[in-house]
Amino acid sequence: MSKKPILGITMGDPAGCGPEITVKALLDPQIYVECNPVVIGDVKMFEDSIRILKAEDKIKINKISDVKDAKFQYGIIDVYHLELVDMDKFQYGKVSAMCGDAAFQCVKKVIELALAGEVDATITNALNKEAINLAGHHYSGHTEIYAEMTGTDKYTMMLAHEDLRVVHVSTHVSLREACDRVKKQRVYDVIKIANDACKSLGIENPKIGVAGLNPHCGEGGLFGTEEVEEITPAIEMAKAEGINVDGPVPPDSIYSKARGGWYDIVVAMYHDQGHIPLKVVGFVYDREAKKWGAVSGVNITLGLPIIRSSVDHGTAFGHAGQGVQNEISLVNAIQYGIQLAKNKAK
Repeated sequence: MSKKPILGITMGDPAGCGPEITVKALLDPQIYVECNPVVIGDVKMFEDSIRILKAEDKIKINKISDVKDAKFQYGIIDVYHLELVDMDKFQYGKVSAMCGDAAFQCVKKVIELALAGEVDATITNALNKEAINLAGHHYSGHTEIYAEMTGTDKYTMMLAHEDLRVVHVSTHVSLREACDRVKKQRVYDVIKIANDACKSLGIENPKIGVAGLNPHCGEGGLFGTEEVEEITPAIEMAKAEGINVDGPVPPDSIYSKARGGWYDIVVAMYHDQGHIPLKVVGFVYDREAKKWGAVSGVNITLGLPIIRSSVDHGTAFGHAGQGVQNEISLVNAIQYGIQLAKNKAK
């Protein structure tokens, strides 16, 4: 891009860690060197986070109602203000319809801004699924909100930590339903989305590994037939189109191979098959200090007409409002948003 991309960053659930880690991330001057960030949320929450972090002498708020009024200057957080939180009723770490609605309205607004071309990428902080449903917004997560609001049918979630990447055939459904969703067409669609995603990240000839569903990939049908009937035919369809894809590979070894450089991306069959390995390497707990040393990684929704990158963790209600949360995952998400926006512009 000839100019720095504009990134719209949502507040997330205000009762969670989103506002404070946003302030922490934007205290890094390098963010402003690489992009122009604008935060979507309630000014009051960011003022409170600045107070909690004792950062009043380091950063100020510029309250705006139009992206054109943003200053995009280090030391100033441009907040696209939505009047969402009644501070007299607000409480950190508490599930509430008010906070669920606030999180949803921020997502809705940033999608609208992206579709209108006012921001080049969207970055989301964590929301609480119970809270948004209490507020009457019946979605199982960000991915489904984005898909509906952009009219997207074929999409998937990608998790990434350093050079380990994984996409999912299904995500927020029961394990029983996830098995039923392993169908040839869906597996093929996700392979294609994975291939396109890697290319959008600058990987010229992506190597894709496809996980099996069953132990040992079903052992030729002894432990299940999905590999024979659905997954292998999908892989053959993709190969016929020139996609560099391998599998099905036993799920208990595919991630070690990916970390060893065999694959640029892994196609997982369901939510936990993809999430667990990513969080094992990205979430690091310090036993001696009895706290998280790192919570890194990023969640990207693929197949959308707009860019969406997100933190790969929850709202951290148990520690919200204390100024102790780690902003690494949000910084990762911002970096991915920058990279995707620049490559899309090319």
